[in-house]
Amino acid sequence: MTDTTVIAQRLGPVLEITLNRPPANAINRATSRALHIGLKMLQDDPNLRVGLIIGAGERIFSAGWDLKEVAEPGFDPKLDNHPELGHGEGGFAGIVEYHALLKPVIAAVNGAAIGGGFEIALACDVIMASENAFFQLPEMQRGFLADAGAVQRLPRKIPYNAAVEMLLSGRRVSAEEARGWGLVHELHPQEALRDAARAYAAQIANGAPLALQALKEVLRHTESMSVVEALGVTKPGRSGLAMYERMSKSDDFLEGARAFAEKRAPNWSGS
Repeated sequence: MTDTTVIAQRLGPVLEITLNRPPANAINRATSRALHIGLKMLQDDPNLRVGLIIGAGERIFSAGWDLKEVAEPGFDPKLDNHPELGHGEGGFAGIVEYHALLKPVIAAVNGAAIGGGFEIALACDVIMASENAFFQLPEMQRGFLADAGAVQRLPRKIPYNAAVEMLLSGRRVSAEEARGWGLVHELHPQEALRDAARAYAAQIANGAPLALQALKEVLRHTESMSVVEALGVTKPGRSGLAMYERMSKSDDFLEGARAFAEKRAPNWSGS
């Protein structure tokens, strides 16, 4: 990738994506498209297993939607979904509507995650944060809704009443408070967050590559089902889920058991 507003770096099986748009790492349409290119690289490359998103700098993960772009003369909100002129195929920030992204993504929130910046983190699978990080949804005070993922995802991830209060009030929620809700997995000093997130991503990347993707596929497909319905679906041969079926028929499906019996590390082939 040549766009310096989004820097993608391969760290073995991990793709680290850095938002690099000072001063606030705000997301305009071009940045959304650039982020999607990086995330599509993650999904399409069989040698990559886990993504990691972090903001450049020490104070701000992302301030969200670039309202300066919105205020420019001639701005047309109807172009938001245009593949070339809008946010592109993945929706806002290239991720909030990238439903084909099955590989796990970690958000390393290294400062303020405001509005759409918080929605980026909500679209990820695990959130890690620096001790100085906070989360905020000020859209109500800007005249619109946080409808690029917060309205849809936040009430599913934290207590419903807490989500509604955040959306209504626009108040800052500390990383410590968010951790208490289970939204944030780990807190680290600012200077240690990137290394901790890299280490955690590498740990996840040790998992079987097809199973890593099948997990997200199954979770999404069954999240609105009853336990009985979900158990009925997760049966090889009748799930209708492409990655789950591929995993179930793969050599890796047996490799884990062989490795356990032989007391060795598994040798995943991704097939």
